[in-house]
Amino acid sequence: MTTTAEVENPRADPAVGRAPRPRSGRIRRIGLPYLLLLPALVLELLVHLVPMVIGIVMSFKELTQFYIRDWGTAPWSGVDNYRVSVDFDAPVGEALLHSFLVTVGFTLLSVGLCWLIGTAAAIFMQDAFRGRGLLRALFLVPYALPVYAAVITWVFMFQHDNGLVNHVLHDQLHLTDNPSFWLIGDNSFYALLTVSVWKGWPFAFLIVMAGLQNIPGELYEAAALDGAGMWQQIRRITLPSLGPVNQVLILVLFLWTFNDFNTPFVLFGRAAPEAADLISVHIYQASFVTWNFGTGSAMSVLLLLFLLAVTGVYLAVTSRGRRASRAS
Repeated sequence: MTTTAEVENPRADPAVGRAPRPRSGRIRRIGLPYLLLLPALVLELLVHLVPMVIGIVMSFKELTQFYIRDWGTAPWSGVDNYRVSVDFDAPVGEALLHSFLVTVGFTLLSVGLCWLIGTAAAIFMQDAFRGRGLLRALFLVPYALPVYAAVITWVFMFQHDNGLVNHVLHDQLHLTDNPSFWLIGDNSFYALLTVSVWKGWPFAFLIVMAGLQNIPGELYEAAALDGAGMWQQIRRITLPSLGPVNQVLILVLFLWTFNDFNTPFVLFGRAAPEAADLISVHIYQASFVTWNFGTGSAMSVLLLLFLLAVTGVYLAVTSRGRRASRAS
């Protein structure tokens, strides 16, 4: 027999079920994560998005040193800044194209060498041996050092008269007829590439080493029992298993290297040699040396569009490859 209290309180009857939660409590529970993310989103808006929008607006203005005090009063130039930047027959466009090609070659070599050295070091460090922990810590020193301290050290090492590089190559190993100039001329490209690889390969080493932890050791044991050697194990097990890790790693290294400003700026100063004229330093010179901020902003927007296009194509190709491998 059902009592009056049980009828008035449906939760007392198990057949009725639990009473629905109030809508306000559900909204509060769902909205709490977004509320916690709000400070980070506001800071991201202030630090990145707002300057990006201002830079895009500046690219459509004739903003020179005459309007720098009140840049909002600079006259509109439409797409003239973009037309000047991509006119490869004119001096400005020709210099930008040369800088772009230098940056592409530098990025491909730097990313390839960083990945190769980092992957080889990570595979070598997988086997346990005495002193492995100390060696891992030493490998990460270039990545842990502040950029300015590390690059300034290389500046002293590349000095013509008393640098360590010329002392080793010329005085001790006798590989060169005369001490080389590393911070000017064509050798500046190799000096920049050396510093970039030295600074970047520990990051690849760290990421690949973390990815190797997810590969079961039983796969290598089974391959060894089947007669597979070290190179066959790396080719058939290690590299395919590291596919997703390498896809993200290469993309991050590409974006970091292509946009790198600190390394060439500290290594060469405000005027980089022609052989090492990376596009980040070139845009800086176009903006803050010649005081043509409109053209410099247009170059920055073009660089942003190029990186977005490369990233989109890369992600589309890699995702298609993953789907094809899963289907097979």
